[in-house]
Amino acid sequence: MNDHGNLQTHELEIVRHRALLEVSKAIAAHRDLHDLFHDLAQRLPQVVEVNFVALSLHDPERNRMRLHTLQANIPAEIVGGHEEPVEETPAGFVWQTQQPLSVPELEEERRWPEVTARMQEDGIRSLCIVPLTTALRRLGTMGFASVQRQAYGDIDVEFLQQVGKQVAVAVDNVLHHQDLTHDRDRLRLLLEVSESIASHRDLDELLRDLAQRLPHIVPFDYINLVLHDPARDVMRLCFLVTSEPSTLSPGLESPVSESPGGLVWQTQEPLIVNDIAQEPRFPALMSMLRDNGVQSFCVVPLTTAQRRLGAMGFGSLQPRIYQPAELDFMHQVAKQVAVAVDNALNAEAARAAQAQLAHQRDRQRMLLEVNNAVVSHLDLSEVFTAVSECLRKVIRHDDSSLVLYDCETQRCRVHVLHVTENRSFTEERDVDALVPSPSGIAITTRLPAVFREQDLEALSSTSPIAKYLLAEGVKSLCCVPLLSRNQAFGALNVGRQRDDAFTQEDVELLNQVAQQIAIAVENGLAYREIADLKEKLSKEKLYLEEEIKTEYDFEDIVGHSAALRRVLKQVEIVAPTDSTVLILGETGTGKELLARAIHDRSSRRERTLVKMNCAAIPTGLLESELFGHERGAFTGAIAQKVGRFELADGGTLFLDEVGDIPLELQSKLLRVLQEQEFERLGGTRTIKVNIRLLAATNRNLVRMVAEKEFRNDLYYRLNVFPLTIPALRDRREDIPSLVRYFAQKFARRMKKTIDSISTEGMSALAQYDWPGNVRELENVIERATILSQGGELQVALEKITPKLGMETHPESTLEAAERAHIVRALQAANWIIGGPHGAAAKLGMKRTTLQSRMLKLSIARPS
Repeated sequence: MNDHGNLQTHELEIVRHRALLEVSKAIAAHRDLHDLFHDLAQRLPQVVEVNFVALSLHDPERNRMRLHTLQANIPAEIVGGHEEPVEETPAGFVWQTQQPLSVPELEEERRWPEVTARMQEDGIRSLCIVPLTTALRRLGTMGFASVQRQAYGDIDVEFLQQVGKQVAVAVDNVLHHQDLTHDRDRLRLLLEVSESIASHRDLDELLRDLAQRLPHIVPFDYINLVLHDPARDVMRLCFLVTSEPSTLSPGLESPVSESPGGLVWQTQEPLIVNDIAQEPRFPALMSMLRDNGVQSFCVVPLTTAQRRLGAMGFGSLQPRIYQPAELDFMHQVAKQVAVAVDNALNAEAARAAQAQLAHQRDRQRMLLEVNNAVVSHLDLSEVFTAVSECLRKVIRHDDSSLVLYDCETQRCRVHVLHVTENRSFTEERDVDALVPSPSGIAITTRLPAVFREQDLEALSSTSPIAKYLLAEGVKSLCCVPLLSRNQAFGALNVGRQRDDAFTQEDVELLNQVAQQIAIAVENGLAYREIADLKEKLSKEKLYLEEEIKTEYDFEDIVGHSAALRRVLKQVEIVAPTDSTVLILGETGTGKELLARAIHDRSSRRERTLVKMNCAAIPTGLLESELFGHERGAFTGAIAQKVGRFELADGGTLFLDEVGDIPLELQSKLLRVLQEQEFERLGGTRTIKVNIRLLAATNRNLVRMVAEKEFRNDLYYRLNVFPLTIPALRDRREDIPSLVRYFAQKFARRMKKTIDSISTEGMSALAQYDWPGNVRELENVIERATILSQGGELQVALEKITPKLGMETHPESTLEAAERAHIVRALQAANWIIGGPHGAAAKLGMKRTTLQSRMLKLSIARPS
């Protein structure tokens, strides 16, 4: 019997050794624990009563026992994944005591009631649990269960312990391999995160990429970045990626104390909320999260070595317990993301700084261009156009204008430039129109003023300019005063057809531009004044040179006749006054000499006597000669011209042949004489002058007034003090003195000596009527001096004697006599007007004067 029992024992040991060998083969054949335990559930029943094989692992971080796998060899409804605290499960008891547990009658076991109740529902009647422990760590337990009662004796328990030792090594290897795989996956994902950060410049794109990658390690439904704004001390939601539509959007701001991200930013510690319903802090934000279905979340700090940026959050739409390993992984991710965010913020700050520098550079460049425009243009219109072009590069605007106020004329000049329509114009207005206007406000307050559309509407009831701006579509207007020595003399105005177009920085820049424009305006005004004075001085110089070269002087009025003395006496009387003098007399009587005598004896003798022969200038140019013109006033007006009135300011203006002034120009002349002011041709600026007028004519102005050829009001204005110079035939006693005077003058010029004149020659000269008066006499004496070879003046009597014998035909009027005399001279010259032998030379007058007389007297060569 003993031998038989020993034989059975020996055979059983052989079977169990074979079973352990099969267990080893199964371990070697399977890498997956579920497959391994399924295989063991099929092999072990050959040695021991086993219907269920289970693996329970201990979670050291949470101190719980989790049913990892449960396999059966009989039909059963297997449910795995159960977790219980260590104290509430038989597996936990075995893991703690490291002793096997055998329960022969499960229904009699009173410990761990919830677990044993589930086992009984599966039909289990007895069980055995052995520890799974290696030399390095305690892993958990391996459970064996049977539907039979008392299925496990001591020998069975010992055998199952041997199985547990082998399986423990296999489980440890698998878990270690899983840990390595998990660590490898985390490291690989961290590397992918690093690569993603390197490949994405845009943080929003980076976050979307991370939202696709990270859930493989840490499941979540949303991820966000909350950054701290140091300027306002708030937490701002900058980026948000969700799996479902959300009412939350980037830009949401919360106080630091009312934000989970703010708490993490302050404490630099992660925050875990496993159930939002149980979180009493941050009520406002928790309410918004609940409205969007969020039930759990975790927040980790977003910090670099240099600064604390904010926090990175991720959450789930399900209640979830975040594991420390997951939190650690996300913390590692946040460190890398923090570097990316910091780089992005630095790059953004660098771009902003670069943009600011570029903006400042553009503005400085614009100011330099404005300065160049100021120094390179002296014309105010050109300065304004150039400045506006520079300004458009930095400050967008649709319209601009420059208002200049002239305190002397009480008028303002407005330069307007419509940028959008590419047109400009200049106009003058009364200063009263400026007072209620936007630019008037800037000028009177001497401060920049910005107007919105409603401000312009409020002004439009009293300001036509504001109404005009609204009609042009202007909605924003900036007016900056032009200041010089703390006095405002204009304004720079810039308009835009949209609301709130001008920032404080724009206003400051416009103020700087206005300062340079003020300098330009001062320079322009000074330049214009200097140019006017220069031209005036140049003209005066020409007149003075002409006066120096002239052959006549006041002292050269030769004669002692009673008629001449009467005229000179009147000159002495009228010269010291500023009254207008009308000098009447035939051609060649010396009207210009008398005008100079009046000027030289007046209080204006230190200033220029400006002379103008109205008959010698074409009618179309007469107005320009008198009043001047602006550049571009008419075709050929390539430069500004100062007129005779402006040139004579402070002095005397002598208008010879005043009767030849066209009727249409006489009204303007009358206004100038009455108001002492005028405008240049093509100009708008009123010029004030202070002149004395001397006028001369050989025409009968009374008859011209009667025939409507001369304005009566102008005649009365000129005929204040008339002086009539007697003809040479009316003062024959002066002829000998004039002959000796002219003979000596021409003799000196020709380096000859003339001592005497024959009695016959002097008698012939004294008896001649001299229709050309003194000028004709002068020409005769000059010709005689040329012909004289000795010391006696040889007068060509044949040129004079025939005329002495000619029958005199008295004329009814002075004009008729003049006409007959000119006709005789033309006939004698064979109707040749110019040249040394022409009628003009015979009459002692200029060719143009003769042509004018012929036109006026209707003299034409017979056909």
